[in-house]
Amino acid sequence: MNAGQHIHYLANKDIDREKWNACIDRADNGLIYSYSFYLQAMSKNWDGLVLGDYEAVMPLTWNKKYGIYYLYQPFLCAQLGVTGKNISTGLLESFLDAVPAKFRYWDIYLNHGNLFETGKFSLYQRNNYVLSLNRGYEELYKNYRDNIKRNIQKAKQAGCTVQKDFPAIEVMELAKEQMKEFARVKTEDFERALQLYFLLYKEGRAMTYGIVSEKKELLASCIFFFSKNRAYYILVGNPPGGKDMGASHALIDAFIQNNARKDMVLDFEGSDIPGLAFFYSSFGAVEEKYSAIRLNKLPFYLKWVKEGSSSVNVKRQT
Repeated sequence: MNAGQHIHYLANKDIDREKWNACIDRADNGLIYSYSFYLQAMSKNWDGLVLGDYEAVMPLTWNKKYGIYYLYQPFLCAQLGVTGKNISTGLLESFLDAVPAKFRYWDIYLNHGNLFETGKFSLYQRNNYVLSLNRGYEELYKNYRDNIKRNIQKAKQAGCTVQKDFPAIEVMELAKEQMKEFARVKTEDFERALQLYFLLYKEGRAMTYGIVSEKKELLASCIFFFSKNRAYYILVGNPPGGKDMGASHALIDAFIQNNARKDMVLDFEGSDIPGLAFFYSSFGAVEEKYSAIRLNKLPFYLKWVKEGSSSVNVKRQT
């Protein structure tokens, strides 16, 4: 941090959106989740920490319960944290030091550009998998594990085909049913996600992918978001019947085939679940760890009820 530069806490209304988004644009770790439009769509409330004239920024996504202000990770926001150029351990610590004291409980994920060990804060690591698509499809396909190739062939032999740009609500409804088994996601969060999809779709930065049977039944589905040179495998909706057909395998393969040789990274958004981590790595994806922090400054006598959606993993393929 240069002399004379300070980290300022800005309420949402005082943030210069144009400068904020320009900072995300410039940064190597500038992910879609930290743009102001995305935060506005998915977070109940958000303010920001800003270094100097928006050289680096950190969104503070917050809520209030029982009179207590806390930081949480909004639905479909896999990584937030400090975004900017030349991020260091010291700069990250300075940002975390600048979080206002009123936020008594933190449960937030940072990003892959914040992967440092600090003596001041106890950070832990989470797992993500990414796949560079800047090679020919044949070369990418060679890196698939054999079980992926078998499942792709199974889907083809069953007469499954790819469908694109069908209504996003179909993915949302399937995702809702799928998540009932392992997570609590509010209807409001899905409504926010749908509005965000419409916003990005108008700009040509969102699309749906699906695998349908010969009878035109949807066997696997997902929504992709696009930002800079990154495609985000953002939300998955798979009915139970697609599991034995290799539908999810065929869907990801279709996306890879359609986007091979592009200067694009496919971001699988996870996962800490071993089975999912194996599934993503089976396409040749490599691990890209990122930081997270959980901090409890509450008095010992207060029992804390954690925000339900802060640690939701929405991907269940198998």
